[in-house]
Amino acid sequence: MKKLIVGVSALVLSLCVASSTIAETVKTQSGKVKGATEEGISSFLGIPYAAPPLGDNRWRAPQPVVSWKGTRDALTFGDDCSQIIFPPNILPGVQTTPSEDCLYLNVWKPADAKPKDKLAVMVWVHGGGFVNGGGSFPVYSGVNFARDGVVFVSLNYRLNRFGFFAHPGLVDEGYGSNFGFLDQIAALKWVRDNIAAFGGDPERVTIFGESAGGGAMHMLLQSSLSRGLFDGVIIQSGGGRALMPRSSLAQAAAKGESFAPGLTAEQLRDMPADDIGKNIGFGTRGPSNYSGPFLDGITYIGNGDWDALTAGIYANVPVMVGANSADAVFVRTAPKDEVFARFGDRAEEARQAYDPDGSLTDEQLSVYVGADMAFIEPARAVAREMASQGRNVWLYRFAHNGTQSGVRMGGAPHAAEIPYVFDLEELRLQQLDTGRDAEVAALTHAYWVNFAKYGNPNGEGLPAWPQATADTTRVQLIGTEKTEHTEDPRTAALDFRESVVTGK
Repeated sequence: MKKLIVGVSALVLSLCVASSTIAETVKTQSGKVKGATEEGISSFLGIPYAAPPLGDNRWRAPQPVVSWKGTRDALTFGDDCSQIIFPPNILPGVQTTPSEDCLYLNVWKPADAKPKDKLAVMVWVHGGGFVNGGGSFPVYSGVNFARDGVVFVSLNYRLNRFGFFAHPGLVDEGYGSNFGFLDQIAALKWVRDNIAAFGGDPERVTIFGESAGGGAMHMLLQSSLSRGLFDGVIIQSGGGRALMPRSSLAQAAAKGESFAPGLTAEQLRDMPADDIGKNIGFGTRGPSNYSGPFLDGITYIGNGDWDALTAGIYANVPVMVGANSADAVFVRTAPKDEVFARFGDRAEEARQAYDPDGSLTDEQLSVYVGADMAFIEPARAVAREMASQGRNVWLYRFAHNGTQSGVRMGGAPHAAEIPYVFDLEELRLQQLDTGRDAEVAALTHAYWVNFAKYGNPNGEGLPAWPQATADTTRVQLIGTEKTEHTEDPRTAALDFRESVVTGK
């Protein structure tokens, strides 16, 4: 059995910024950056894509970087954004001291890539409930994407109340905004303007993210501010019905006022940073006076994701969308009868859809119901709706479980696919050695790389993956023993969940 990985900081060095006798310099529009090269991969870490969001820049759209003279070292990660650190569960966590000065990105590329090569580009947006996470996670290293001929970018964006805030004191500035989303758009503009210098093609950019990062993919698909900045999207456990409760602008401003009553814009920007993100974390989910992402009419359109999708507002680009087989977050285990009772007069229908033979444990039932509500049924709904509009879309379910917690939960937990997508399965925590982990990682990673390169996940030597249809009940099931396009084993439960959501 593989040994559990320890010493995560050392892993960051070995994967990303290892000492090297070779240093590569690239000229960006703001100045030259010097990265490190090892084993044919060059990494450039901690490149600023916007000015520090401090002082007068707090709660403003990201401002331009001030150019520098000489050459800037890009050998270590910039600070991840201010947050309450959440203990790692199945993924190693942030490796920096979080800071309000955090608008940095990282680039990995084949060392010999030149501007004329115009390689496919992938841009990763991390998850964490919009309150946690950062580009320094070891498992977010782009080394294996670069190994396979992709220029890879990861980025930080403002979190919690730094990133999502409205307040009456900001009335002259539109009350506030989803600044974290504006950061993501600014980073994509940096990619458009600079990635060619690293050998990437600004016309071949695939964006992808998981959980909150997957929810951000929905935002980027609908916002007019991000048009033309990407030509492919991968949504990993990103919802689509509603990832998390969203306030209106007025409601968000009222919550901001409750947090900081009567303050002017100047006073708000003078507040100590430690007071702003207090009590907001992935474990606490934040106090009642924190809005999270809200409907600002700029990054979120109308009533949010589903309405924007069905109205045809989403950018028409190829999409991969899916979730994990036990994709639940903070689900409370309850006795079966209590779970079924939540469906009222449809309790018996729920029982037949989810547990007709009574074989599920209480925890597994709670997980499946929660996963279907948050991620699995929405992913199918999104794929079906996109297909009905004639869009190119591929639907997946990651069902390989390589973690100890997944045994109890009955499948692959939330975020469990990430080490496999990055072909870094050895970095997952709670390791369960299935004997197939490296094989599943190679296959999953290949699908993602092919999609970035060709706008289609299929490729030589991979199990065929047909596009989704408007009424599909089939899914690309990435499993331990085999991967196949098959009738969805959860069809009955998903049909029931859909009927609950739609009332049909």
